[in-house]
Amino acid sequence: MALGKLQLMTIAVLGFVSTSAIADDGGSKIQHLVDPATSIESWVLHDKGVEVELIQISPDQARGFFLARGFDRKNADFYAESCVLALRVRNNSQETISYDLANWRYMTADGVSRKLKLKDKWLHEWQQRGVSKSAQIAFEWSQHPLAQTLEPKDWNQGMTTYQITHGSVFDLTVKWSIGDKQYVDTIKGVRCAD
Repeated sequence: MALGKLQLMTIAVLGFVSTSAIADDGGSKIQHLVDPATSIESWVLHDKGVEVELIQISPDQARGFFLARGFDRKNADFYAESCVLALRVRNNSQETISYDLANWRYMTADGVSRKLKLKDKWLHEWQQRGVSKSAQIAFEWSQHPLAQTLEPKDWNQGMTTYQITHGSVFDLTVKWSIGDKQYVDTIKGVRCAD
């Protein structure tokens, strides 16, 4: 149910966007999309058969999503303080791909490379904060899987969080494998929703 609503939001965003595309020296292509009705921004990386898309989720959207899933206001607000983005990864190659979000990093203007705050860390925190088991399950299902192997044409999506202020801009370095080959690319200029 949670992913269904997120998927509908993604489809709505992509249905009414303006597009600018940038190709880098490595042959990857990054699109920056803006929904003219909502001003929601997204970034799509196409590289070596992998498509990685990031879509802004506003603090109000994040808060409302979890209030509707059993979180109390204090904990929903706590989550909404983070920079939240929907992440969709699609395998457009003819081979199996693998990735692990623990290997992805983001860098802000201060030049410090940081790890994403992943769902295992959040789930531990929710246990410590006394969030109900049913709300924790809803949370777990809404977050992007930690590690994934995707067959050709497979895809998955979920929320990801970055511990920076709303409106901040960062570069996200993504890593994936096709067979025994490792690949790295960077989506530059991702902006957290205000």
